[in-house]
Amino acid sequence: MRLLSSRRALAFGAALLSAVSLVATATTAAASSGGSTIPTAPKSSTLAAEVPASVRAMSPVVVAMDETYPPDEFVAANGQAVGMDVDLINAIGQVLGLKLKLENVAFATILTGMGAGKYEIGMSSFTDTKAREKVVDFVDYFSAGEAFYVAANSKLNLNGLKSLCGHSVSVELGTTEAADAQSQAKKCSVGVSTYLTQSEANLAVSSGRAQIGFADSQVAAYIAAQSKGQFKLSGKPFETAPYGIALPKNGLAKPVLGAVKELISDGIYMKIMDKWGVESGAISTPVINGATS
Repeated sequence: MRLLSSRRALAFGAALLSAVSLVATATTAAASSGGSTIPTAPKSSTLAAEVPASVRAMSPVVVAMDETYPPDEFVAANGQAVGMDVDLINAIGQVLGLKLKLENVAFATILTGMGAGKYEIGMSSFTDTKAREKVVDFVDYFSAGEAFYVAANSKLNLNGLKSLCGHSVSVELGTTEAADAQSQAKKCSVGVSTYLTQSEANLAVSSGRAQIGFADSQVAAYIAAQSKGQFKLSGKPFETAPYGIALPKNGLAKPVLGAVKELISDGIYMKIMDKWGVESGAISTPVINGATS
């Protein structure tokens, strides 16, 4: 769950090669996971009319996302942005009749960039929190937990945050997992290493610099599945919380909520979830600002 963000590490070249390999296999997996083509969502004139005039006047509307977090958002081998969040925000744009431009930026800069007027939408696996709701509105669209992954030959059997005690863990900077690992390190001995990208956090585990990787549940599962036998999950997901689309407090949240409801109703939402293998996190009742903590 991304709280603030992450980016850059020391073995950057190796991390980049690892990321390219992951993306290539991920793209192949997505294409064969049953119905990789998402139908165009019909425009709703009613919902489009609810979009604030200032937003309707934009062409394009800039959507900020950090494309290093498969299967939610990442860059495919052909250089195109792909993933659950990419498909979903594009479908929302179709429903609302908006031309969108996806901009790949560091996660930590998204909310500040929105505040400065650089981006109108933040779509990057944001955990909806009560603290964040003071700054932006969220339309909740997914439910994610946290999970651990380890090297395939690891004997660790992990169960919740307490099981980090006495071990080393790698996390993406600014995420919920980073905050939780650092919080646990105040209670017991935990070696926490933070990295600017999830790819670099993965490399820390595969190279033996960390015993445990820690990410959102569907992301950890995807990392393990696409690692060609390097990683496996350890323990069960925990600390479930909603993902939200970050929006300025200008009235855009209402039509975006309506668009998500339309996509759920007509089945496109579930086609997207199924395509990326994240259907376990699908929700049936999206809301505005539904933070649980």
